[in-house]
Amino acid sequence: MESRMKFLGHPVHPMLIVFPLGLLATSVIFDIIASLRGTPSLFVASYWMIAAGVIGGLISAVFGLIDWLAIPLGTRAKRIGMWHGMINGAVTVFFAVSWFLRISTLANPPLTARALSVIAVVLALVAAWLGGELVDRLGVGVDDGAHLDATNSLSDRPAKESDPKFRRVA
Repeated sequence: MESRMKFLGHPVHPMLIVFPLGLLATSVIFDIIASLRGTPSLFVASYWMIAAGVIGGLISAVFGLIDWLAIPLGTRAKRIGMWHGMINGAVTVFFAVSWFLRISTLANPPLTARALSVIAVVLALVAAWLGGELVDRLGVGVDDGAHLDATNSLSDRPAKESDPKFRRVA
């Protein structure tokens, strides 16, 4: 099943999600380092990473929802996609609450804010696995006819055309 939202021949959702995932995961790493080394500037950096990560996650979610709506009802992919989206929604909420709790104490966020971020990263790993299951196992977002010798995604030709077994009927 091909993705509905593409840019230069590739699905948009997987392109965008790497930014919020990287920002949010790094914010937790910075929190850990700041806690161990007493470096308040890393807590401040975490605050801004969370803000950017939440915004990026919300933008990415729009494209994920568009793709999910195209998955046929009653399929395993539809169910996994639902869980993937719901868990990512929870991740976004946890990080948003963590961000909100940090507003008044940027250089020393409360333990609750840091704990929410850690829980959210663990949930994000589960959601990422589900996303991988959708693409790698179930082929959601993958071009029809994709294979090891498929044409370039920027070409006007479909992937099926380059399949040696594919014969165009004239």
